[in-house]
Amino acid sequence: MSTPAALDRPSGVPLAHRLAARAVLPPAYLLARLRPRRIRRLLETVRRGARPASPERTLAARNAVCSVSLFCAGPQGCLPRSLAAALLCRIWGVWPTWCTGVRVVPPFTAHAWLEADGRPVDEGVPDGYFT
Repeated sequence: MSTPAALDRPSGVPLAHRLAARAVLPPAYLLARLRPRRIRRLLETVRRGARPASPERTLAARNAVCSVSLFCAGPQGCLPRSLAAALLCRIWGVWPTWCTGVRVVPPFTAHAWLEADGRPVDEGVPDGYFT
């Protein structure tokens, strides 16, 4: 049985942010097909020289990606969403912490997310929910 759900797409995202998000989606989808070790190595290379991203800037990138991609806005789009938002932050000269892990409480669920200042950005779960 399936559960009906409505996706919450961010509104009010500036046009420049939406255009930039569209530009980073294809590389993010390609990265998402790679092995985790390779993704991490590539992201470590890409982030060189970037300042740490603030929670506000990270949220702006995440909102931009979710506003242009229904897949990324959905529950199964966590990996391309986090990759695209990280790449968008890099275009802006900053870098959030890109994380992958699992849910602490059963059932087992893998997840990818972004953190800024040591906290998940707009994940809708308490700190420590993913490890």
